[in-house]
Amino acid sequence: MLIEGRTSCSFLFAFALILLTLYTTLYHQLRRLPSAATAPLSDWNTLHYRDAFTSASSNETVAAYLRDLTLHPHLAGTPLSLSTALYVYTHFQSLGLTTHFVNFSSLLSYPKHASLTAHFVDGTILSVSLEEPSVPQNGAVRPYHAYSPSGSAYGEAVFLNYGREQDYSELALLGVEVKDCVGILRRGGEMSRYEAVENAAAHGLAAVLMYTEGGDDRYREGVERGTVMNGLGDPLSPGWAGVEGGEKLGLKDPKVMEKFPGIPSLPVSEAAAESILISLEEAKVPYEWRKIFKSGGSTSTKVGPGPIMLNLTYEGEQKTTNIHNVFAVIRGTEEPDRFVLLGNHRDAWTYGAVDPNSGTAALLDIARRYALLMHSGWNPRRTIVLCSWDAEEFGMVGSTEWVEQNYANLGSKAVAYFNVDCAVQGSGLFVSATPQLDDLLVDVMKKIKDPDSENAFLYEQWMAANKGINIQRLSRVDSDFAPFLQHVGIPSVDLYFGSDFPVYHTAFDSYSWMANFGDPSFQRHVAVAGVWGLVTLHLADDLILPFNYVSYAAELLEYENVLNNLLEGNVSSQPIAAAIEEFAHAAADSEGEAKKLRGDQSLDDFSILRRRILNDRLMLAERGFTDSEGLTGRQWFKHLVYGPRGDPESKISFFPGIADAISPRTKEEKREALLRHEIWRVARAIQRAAYTLRGELT
Repeated sequence: MLIEGRTSCSFLFAFALILLTLYTTLYHQLRRLPSAATAPLSDWNTLHYRDAFTSASSNETVAAYLRDLTLHPHLAGTPLSLSTALYVYTHFQSLGLTTHFVNFSSLLSYPKHASLTAHFVDGTILSVSLEEPSVPQNGAVRPYHAYSPSGSAYGEAVFLNYGREQDYSELALLGVEVKDCVGILRRGGEMSRYEAVENAAAHGLAAVLMYTEGGDDRYREGVERGTVMNGLGDPLSPGWAGVEGGEKLGLKDPKVMEKFPGIPSLPVSEAAAESILISLEEAKVPYEWRKIFKSGGSTSTKVGPGPIMLNLTYEGEQKTTNIHNVFAVIRGTEEPDRFVLLGNHRDAWTYGAVDPNSGTAALLDIARRYALLMHSGWNPRRTIVLCSWDAEEFGMVGSTEWVEQNYANLGSKAVAYFNVDCAVQGSGLFVSATPQLDDLLVDVMKKIKDPDSENAFLYEQWMAANKGINIQRLSRVDSDFAPFLQHVGIPSVDLYFGSDFPVYHTAFDSYSWMANFGDPSFQRHVAVAGVWGLVTLHLADDLILPFNYVSYAAELLEYENVLNNLLEGNVSSQPIAAAIEEFAHAAADSEGEAKKLRGDQSLDDFSILRRRILNDRLMLAERGFTDSEGLTGRQWFKHLVYGPRGDPESKISFFPGIADAISPRTKEEKREALLRHEIWRVARAIQRAAYTLRGELT
């Protein structure tokens, strides 16, 4: 009995010690959260779950996802691409998330044969390599330009710099005749591949070779694959979803043919380009071109043409194939018909460790963390949709087809879209967004630890690097945010670490490169997932949507000032200024109303209705900046504040319709009338957004 009594006492003591330890741990955790006595229970729970989301990060888990995703190349439309889609689907499903496929039938483009030979004046013929010999291919597609027309060309080699209009003007001043030549140009200068090739066709060249300066000798044999299609989505279903059995245009339809360049093109490595450029003679390379060579100007001293002759042949095939988008849906409990979307594309030109599967790995980890929250009792107020897109590399095909299929529902019910493509390319955080999301992004970055410093948060390092807040805007068309913002008018974000990584679209973009150079500790992946997932939680759970249109008004005012200075009084921007003033008043009123309602946690029907009404106005205001007629010549793009410019050398990166009107490409006799009209269109769009924020009829 004595022994039993001692055992019982020991057990009770140990039990009490465990309770005390648990109590102490819980006490310290609660100390970091708002007091339940001072904060409403809903706020307390929300903060608890956000803290739990951040605490559940795991760089080992993200690394494992990325390793699995990059075992094989997975170009869209291939069996290995389908296996990657199944991997993502199985992952979502294993977490207990509602998961489904949405498939489309789309025209994709693949290479069949390509060759390039250089013919020298002494009769020597050199076969120029189009492959990447120093890296295992393992079934990777040979370097090519998707949607390049098939064809052959034989002509003198000539260096075109970036292939911009100003570059052709420089060549003309030097007396260089480029007609019927095979042009060699380097990627960059704000030119898309399509623009560079089509510009070459307009100047009479027979074909184009394109290389990328890497600035890293280890990857000089890397070849940047890419698309030369103009526009987004399936070429055979422009403006509507390319569903199986649905309407398809013919390959010879003018609307289809205008999407592709008029001459063939091929990508080559920097090493292959240099082997040609060093043999050029005739005119010297202009000083302005030489001084911005990443290689310090040693690549070429002459621009040609010739005497080296190039013989290029490319044969491709275009075929309709199935692509596969994968979705996981976490249904909202209170506003299930309001959708917060976060997405990343899955397809890659080769292994895709950076582009795009660093983002895919982060998306899978967010899904894992959300599932953990759900197991502990969390469900979002609004519906969250995790989107894994296919065929982005061919021209945002998967996301565009889905947006076109769901245009009406997205237009009336989508809260925001948060895109991550190449999540990790290197060091340094880059953020782009529509301005009403600025405050939310800054707030979240104060809560996520910086991956490249011991005791700092992202916000501190980001501010130090930029000497202030530096959120870029989304006028470019280079990832899956484009259909959401520029076609429908949905508030959007795009985010990534690093820029200009040397293995872009090459077979060197592998797990090995990421583990050795891009993010060896995978802490940057964790930081991206942290910002991405935490912003989504705010958008899905905040009683009042965390949109601040006062920031938007300030941004618009800055644009108007820049425009006014550019116009120099020749045409008045006063209609825009007046519309911005009206928008600013509406923004200030909505922000004041939001502050009052954020303090009202009442659950009566009237309070719930008031919050819903304001949230709808905040959600839909961005749609006001769109115009049903779209941009002139590019009607699919509806947004009049953020969208692609028709002239890549435009002086402004906002108000794309106005940018086009100002462009030297616009005939002088039409310029002033067109400019006035575009100014009024922008003014009306800003006014529509103001009316939407107010929520009242005129």
